[in-house]
Order: sequence, then C-alpha cells, then structure tokens
Amino acid sequence: MLVIANLKENPINEQIRCKEMMVIGPSGEQLGIKSKEDALTLAGYAGFDLVLMNENSNPPVCKIMDYNKFRYERKKKTKEAQKKQREATVETKEFRLSVNIDIHDFDTRVNNAIKAFEKGNKVKASIRFKGRQIAHPELAMEVLDRFYEKVSDVADIESKPKIEGKTMFMLLAPKK
Repeated sequence: MLVIANLKENPINEQIRCKEMMVIGPSGEQLGIKSKEDALTLAGYAGFDLVLMNENSNPPVCKIMDYNKFRYERKKKTKEAQKKQREATVETKEFRLSVNIDIHDFDTRVNNAIKAFEKGNKVKASIRFKGRQIAHPELAMEVLDRFYEKVSDVADIESKPKIEGKTMFMLLAPKK
C-alpha cells in the first residue's frame, strides 16, 4: 500500500531516501544500524511500517511501528493541546452601561454577562460619563452595584469600581 505523505508527516517505507539507518523495533529495542532493504524486510515480517523518526541525526533513526495508530495518537495529542490552550486563554467581555440606563437594556446586558460567565469569560462593566454626569459618581456606583447584585450568583468582583478619566468600571470573574 503506497501512502503519499504530507509535508508534516514522516516518510514511511519506500518514501525513506536514506541508505543506512539506526532501526528501533516495535517494542522500543534497538536493532542496530541496518540497510534500507534489511529494515524494510524486518518491518514486513513484523507486519508494521518503517517510519523515519529523525532524519537529521547520524545515522538517521527509523522505527518499526503501526503508522496509522501513530498518526491517530499524534492527532489526538495535538487536539488535546489545542483544547488546553483554549481553556488557558480567558477573554474579557466589556458591557457598557449608562447612568440612566433603561430597565430592559439593563436586563439584556445582565443576561449576556451571565452567558459570558458560563463560558468562563471575565466581564468588565463600564459606565462612561457624559457632560456633567461625572459630578455624580454615586449614580454610576448604584448602577454597577445593581449589576453585581444581578450576577452575584455566578460571579465575584475581581476589582472594585474605580474611575479612570470619564469612565467608571469594575471587573467581574466567574465563580470557581
């Protein structure tokens, strides 16, 4: 069976171009330096493929193994690594509120924030002051407190409300 290798895949059987190689058996034992023909014969008797593992070493290293099983396990490992990488990166979603936000707009933002917490994301609730609203930061504080009360069953405060320029914000993280 002739398998055409991709660029990332290891050369197998007749695709190997080396004349001599260090051969490793199916159970991990070193069989010594063999010619390509001898190594292919050994792999054929064992019912496995000869796979080039390291082309750059001197001599090149080949292993006798079930190539399809090797590819399957390698693919599984890379998927698992990608999954762990996705879990490690936590996004921060920002929800903008206003001092005089309407009840339904407020509820929509609360519901979207709860969905973000369920996905494991952090939430930044911010209020941008317009005009003279900055003279009454207690109104913004009330809105942020009300926002936290609504999401308190799924989130904890990571940083308390603070003002930077014309914006008051607080960071919330999902409960563990």
